[in-house]
Amino acid sequence: MGRLPGGSLPGGVLDHALSVEPVRIDDDGHDGDPLIRVEDVHRYYDLGETRVHALRGVSLSVERGGFVAIMGSSGSGKSTLMNVLGCLDRPSSGRYLLEGTDVSKLEKKELAIIRNRKIGFVFQGFNLLARTTALENIALPTLYTPIDKGERMRRASHALEMVGLANRAGHFPSQMSGGQQQRVAIARALVNQPSILFADEPTGNLDSRTAVEIMDIFQNLNDRGLTIVMVTHEPDVVQFAKRVIVFRDGKIRKDEPVASGPRAAEVLETLPTLDD
Repeated sequence: MGRLPGGSLPGGVLDHALSVEPVRIDDDGHDGDPLIRVEDVHRYYDLGETRVHALRGVSLSVERGGFVAIMGSSGSGKSTLMNVLGCLDRPSSGRYLLEGTDVSKLEKKELAIIRNRKIGFVFQGFNLLARTTALENIALPTLYTPIDKGERMRRASHALEMVGLANRAGHFPSQMSGGQQQRVAIARALVNQPSILFADEPTGNLDSRTAVEIMDIFQNLNDRGLTIVMVTHEPDVVQFAKRVIVFRDGKIRKDEPVASGPRAAEVLETLPTLDD
């Protein structure tokens, strides 16, 4: 069985981490200001003698408790925006405020704290450690938070229950289906009680029924107050969000609510059951 390695942060960084309070998923409070505010953001990349203008003056806001789907073709700017929102990249100009803090001005260590304490990430690839159990995979992000081992395991167990896999705690990735592995990846993103979940093509490697099952989890989490921003190429997935933003040529071309979107749980009742 794979074991979790020990881990700690330098004193000054840890002190800063302690000042960053995560928003619990079941928090019913709603601040007046949006959770995310992007103001006239541009992002340039220099590729040799060529300058790529990936984001061209993007402005948007996402309210607390929102569920936003971002669509667009390759090169449209949606992935660049996701990287900026997830504090994995910085805008070349403009401002990005997360819960009122201009994170575009923070140092790398401060950004790492923000990513660990305020943001959860789910990707198309599950990115699980092969020789580590589901419970231990989920607990990994807690190594960089100031809690003891008992609390780490309690949080990991609770996150696993939230995605319906409490009976798979001791299973390794090779013993789970693709859908189960993605559930574990979602639980790992939730373990530090983030303010927002970023999902990049979370159903890209899944069959149609399993994709709807993942959307059911997302809708349930969103019902409990978790803000979700999801990048997807799949129109069938977009219908489960509350709002859709379409990118083209580095700009927002459409931003509108999803009208009368279905509940994933109801759609599942109409789909055939697949064997794992």
